[in-house]
Amino acid sequence: MTRILVIGPSWVGDMVMSQSLYKALKQQSPDAQIDVMAPAWCAPILARMPEVNRSIEMPLGHGELAFGKRYQLGKRLATHDYDRAYVLPNSAKSALIPWFAGIPTRTGWKGEMRYGLLNDLRPNKKAFQYMVERYVALAHPRTEMQSSASLGGLDSLPKPALDIDPDAQAAVIAKLGLNQDKPVIGLCPGAEFGPAKKWPEQHYAEVARQAHQHGYQIWLFGSAKDVETCEKIAALAENAPNIHVLAGKTNLIEAVDLLGACQTVVSNDSGLMHIAAAVNCQVIAIYGSTSPDYTPPLTSKVDIVHTDIECRPCFQRECPLGHLKCLNDLAPSRVVSLIKVGNNQ
Repeated sequence: MTRILVIGPSWVGDMVMSQSLYKALKQQSPDAQIDVMAPAWCAPILARMPEVNRSIEMPLGHGELAFGKRYQLGKRLATHDYDRAYVLPNSAKSALIPWFAGIPTRTGWKGEMRYGLLNDLRPNKKAFQYMVERYVALAHPRTEMQSSASLGGLDSLPKPALDIDPDAQAAVIAKLGLNQDKPVIGLCPGAEFGPAKKWPEQHYAEVARQAHQHGYQIWLFGSAKDVETCEKIAALAENAPNIHVLAGKTNLIEAVDLLGACQTVVSNDSGLMHIAAAVNCQVIAIYGSTSPDYTPPLTSKVDIVHTDIECRPCFQRECPLGHLKCLNDLAPSRVVSLIKVGNNQ
């Protein structure tokens, strides 16, 4: 049995996409035991990935060097006799723990000064267009991975697929006073990255109004940071009886199970977008300052909408020109028409 340690990413969407690597590793070695070290909040997500044996909490904050603590972590992990390590973040400090643990083969992309820390160092990351390709390429021998073409295209890669717990799903639906008497459209109007990813609240409200008129109920998802946004959308949509603000009322794994109950999810480019894709929803993905040419939703049931103005994608957190036309000019009618198509399929 091959024992594998993965140093995982710290963002929700990246963690979901990393499942494609675990699937590729299991395809190659079905008996492989994959442990993933990641922030504590990742544990529930990792528990829904059948390829993962266990999650190991990364007790250090993002950006924290804590050289001594990393040494102690590495020495504790040395007792697990890992055969390989895969380091997904680009930082030098993320490669320290597998090195301290004495793991024989340590694989990752060339990033900060990681020579020696990684002994299977991949130099050609930019030859792979998509983040998920960069993850999956690490599962294959370096000599075989020359570019995206080496993997056969995005559609040929294993896609994330998070398990839904039916009992937990029923419990959270009951706890929040929800039901599934009518089909559900999920709206995910938040974006941790910044306002240049956020489709306007009035546009989401128009989608909610029209979806309600077509017999849907609407669930508004988000973290505690998104409560104000979601409540404003509900108010603009005239607080129809089938609009439910769930932002701030669920933990991450409850949101996973609730997204799994949605027929369609309309989302900004965010972690929840990637979760919705991984629980087999129809996803309508809205892109503003960012691009689907790097981190698209990994599902065949997806419609990607964006404007084609000259200044996008700029990849900025806030609109550098102050007009946010890439999102303001994206009409709600485009999204509504896709929901109707998805409902009739």
